[in-house]
Amino acid sequence: MELIVKKALLYDFYGELLTDHQKSIYADYILNDIGISEIAVERGISRQGVHELVKRCDKLLQDYEDKLHLVDKFLKAKNLVSEINQLAARFDETKNPALVKEIMEISNHILEEF
Repeated sequence: MELIVKKALLYDFYGELLTDHQKSIYADYILNDIGISEIAVERGISRQGVHELVKRCDKLLQDYEDKLHLVDKFLKAKNLVSEINQLAARFDETKNPALVKEIMEISNHILEEF
């Protein structure tokens, strides 16, 4: 997965666990694609301070994911739902009852995960 997408997902899932100050700077850097220098000037802090804060937030968000695995579960569920959609489309074309059984197995797997 592309690094910036991964960081955005981590922020989406765990961003509320950061302080308001951390959220604001991290969101500017990751989501709004504002450079470290620009953030530093805008906030009246050093470039190094912004850089360290972003690194600290990266670590915090990854630590939350390492413990909770919410992003990983979300991505797995998303892939399984995509697979269900593909099987449902094939069933529409073939009317094969075996596809219904496969769809049920996948949906049961999703339910067991959550």
